[in-house]
Amino acid sequence: MQPVFSIIIPSWNNLPYLKICIGSIRKNSAYDHQIIVHVNEGIDGTLEWVQNEGLDYTYSEHNVGVCMACNMMRTRVKADYIFYLNDDMYLLPDWDTALMNEIQSLPDTRFFLSGTMIQPHNHLDVGILANYGDSVETFDEERLLKEYMQYPMTDWHGATWPPNLLHRNIWDLVGGYSIEYSPGMYSDPDLTAKLWMAGVRHFKGLAHCRAYHFETKSTQRVSKNLGQLQFLFKWGITNRMMRQHLTHLGVPADMPAIPSHPKNKWIGRLKAIGALFGGKQFGPIRPLQP
Repeated sequence: MQPVFSIIIPSWNNLPYLKICIGSIRKNSAYDHQIIVHVNEGIDGTLEWVQNEGLDYTYSEHNVGVCMACNMMRTRVKADYIFYLNDDMYLLPDWDTALMNEIQSLPDTRFFLSGTMIQPHNHLDVGILANYGDSVETFDEERLLKEYMQYPMTDWHGATWPPNLLHRNIWDLVGGYSIEYSPGMYSDPDLTAKLWMAGVRHFKGLAHCRAYHFETKSTQRVSKNLGQLQFLFKWGITNRMMRQHLTHLGVPADMPAIPSHPKNKWIGRLKAIGALFGGKQFGPIRPLQP
């Protein structure tokens, strides 16, 4: 049977959270989906576990970062729609129903959709702050499943981060995630910018597609790229300007979001000048492995 979504999950020695993540897909999905895991290193038993579970997967001996991992998983995709999920996320009931209802309401595949995250500590521009544990040991799944829909939320403009979904043809049109952002900081807004350049204008976050996020269980361990500067030099504006003037991140979806020319470009220019004289390595050719 053809899967509805191909769910791609990059994972880096994070097996306890990966088990919770995949368990949530199996428990809380209304449709049949393909699950693809990219195993970075896998020295914690991830590779063997994925194989034993019969999951589709790709593998790298070293941590190649989320951009390369996602693009590698694209080669295993069977569904028309690609759903990108972090391995420290727990999908909540009706997540895929909400996405399918939105897809079926649209005239074409020129869209980019995000789910709404519930997080225990950090309040995003759009999201829900509620603590159901920030570790495997403290995770209160039972209480989360009882309460996750009690937090009021409306659909919103500005889809960017995972969990997110797009059509495989749109993914291929823009080339997926840009590996120059490896290991991955600012690769999410970069994909949004590429989709904007390709003519996508429907960037929408869905209030009823919800996921609990344990928060940065992999990014706490990785040596980060200077994605903010890479984005600025590539696109000529800051990510904040793009969110404010083009995608209107966080504006309720029932309100008009009319694109405007970014203002205060001098801020971006000052950052660029400071970066050039700062001596920091932030370009795509940086040592990823010793």
